[in-house]
Amino acid sequence: MPAPSITITAEPSGSVVARGASDDLSAMLLKHAGFQQIQDWYGRRHRLPTTTPPTDRAAIATHAAQMLRAARYDVNLAPTLDTTRLSNPANPLGPYTAGAEILRLTDRIRAAESGPELQPAVDHLLHPEHGAVERVREALEAVYEQISDLDDAAYVLADRFGQAAEFVGMAQPELAGYQDELHGVGTAQQFAPDTRAPSAQLPGSRSAALATSPAAGKTNVALPRSTEAPCIGPSAPPAPPSRAR
Repeated sequence: MPAPSITITAEPSGSVVARGASDDLSAMLLKHAGFQQIQDWYGRRHRLPTTTPPTDRAAIATHAAQMLRAARYDVNLAPTLDTTRLSNPANPLGPYTAGAEILRLTDRIRAAESGPELQPAVDHLLHPEHGAVERVREALEAVYEQISDLDDAAYVLADRFGQAAEFVGMAQPELAGYQDELHGVGTAQQFAPDTRAPSAQLPGSRSAALATSPAAGKTNVALPRSTEAPCIGPSAPPAPPSRAR
């Protein structure tokens, strides 16, 4: 026999009322959460005391709904009383607290200005025992095991989660030893002196011609020491000698 459906709502007066708890177990759970039982010609229902602070009503209603659902009751909880759906600046993704933590970590990574500053944030991702990637791998593996235990016929679905866990596990060794390499990112170019030999100064037009000419990279002709710009196009015939007057 299916468990009865229970509805927890907020009345226009502000009172929080639970209806549908017609059996002793659901009534006991509501009483444990802080509801009071009312029995009149409307039937049996439960209501929070009128002295309950408004800031506590949603928390008590959410707690009652969680206990009832754990006992396999179908509970309809008004969204205004469901604290798991309420978002605030400290938890911008509502009930998805793990995703919110990863989002904050991503912001730290994007704000890093050097490898040493980036490394602590990356450690939260890739720590071999406590990193987020390892936790994700374990969670996927747990889903695989749980589906396998609950339903032998759902082996295809279970295998998909198992393969996903393996893929994450295979990616972890590829990133091993990142600490030493990451520590040098963004520091050598900033602090190391320029040890390259100074190149010969060429006029701007000459440098541009050599940089853009495909033939310049294919020939091995020594550059003339003249600082005159090269003549582009076919060579002109030598000018005739000037005549003395």
